Amino acid sequence: MRPSIPIRTIHDVSILTFPKITDPRGNLTFVEQEHHIPFAISRAYWIYDVPGGGKRGGHAYKNQQECIIALSGSFDVYLHDGSTQKTVSLNRAYYGLYIPSMIWRRMQNFSTNAVALILASHPYDQKDYIRDFEKFKTLNRTGS
Repeated sequence: MRPSIPIRTIHDVSILTFPKITDPRGNLTFVEQEHHIPFAISRAYWIYDVPGGGKRGGHAYKNQQECIIALSGSFDVYLHDGSTQKTVSLNRAYYGLYIPSMIWRRMQNFSTNAVALILASHPYDQKDYIRDFEKFKTLNRTGS
């Protein structure tokens, strides 16, 4: 028997607000795993120098959870749960977009010099990716 995949909806996605320490010398924001985000951080990566009109993502994960932060500039994150879609604009370093497993995501509309930091709950595993949207919709409807 194959393990069951959790069924998620767009309502499981949330905006997280991180501490912001303001200072005339420059502001500081920080994130602590399992305190400010709902998972232990296993991996961090960042996306930058995205060409005009470029898109990143276009997949879902079976198990991985993520928190996406716009460290610099702005971009939109298109989200889909198989039946409902939503777009979230990120443009502040003290906000993070929590995306649980089994939510389709695509990042787009990057501003010049935008930097996206992604904190992930799992190490990289190509087998965790779902890159076919129709397969994703079936999995998120049935859980298997």
